[in-house]
Amino acid sequence: MNLEIMKTGIIWCGIGHFALCLGSLYIPKALKWEIHLAVLQPLLKQMFWTYAAYILAINLTFGIISTFGSDELLNQSFLAKAITLLIGIYWLTRIGIQFFYFDRTQAPKGLLFIIGEVALISLFILFAVTYLTAFFLNISWL
Repeated sequence: MNLEIMKTGIIWCGIGHFALCLGSLYIPKALKWEIHLAVLQPLLKQMFWTYAAYILAINLTFGIISTFGSDELLNQSFLAKAITLLIGIYWLTRIGIQFFYFDRTQAPKGLLFIIGEVALISLFILFAVTYLTAFFLNISWL
């Protein structure tokens, strides 16, 4: 695979991470977190928001690294291999959670939510494929 094409793909994934972060700001409203979290004890509610903030920060960081460090993610260094593997596994795990763990019986209904879910899953697949491909490209140049 051409390294310039891979670099461009990583940059676009970085931009995709930024878009995901922006879209994530709508999730609490769309899923009515305020109503559902109201019944939780304060500590559990605080932990939930902390985990949500960590996920948002990680996704934002992946966007920054990918957009501004795409060359470094393809330079065959140990760090390039480690980070591309980390990001690839992170998104592969998220896809597995989507299909094998989430109970979707209470998920919002309607065309908008279906389109949103398809878009998100497509983005997750793109991320997983791109970063795992980058990882394998990094290790193939040993």
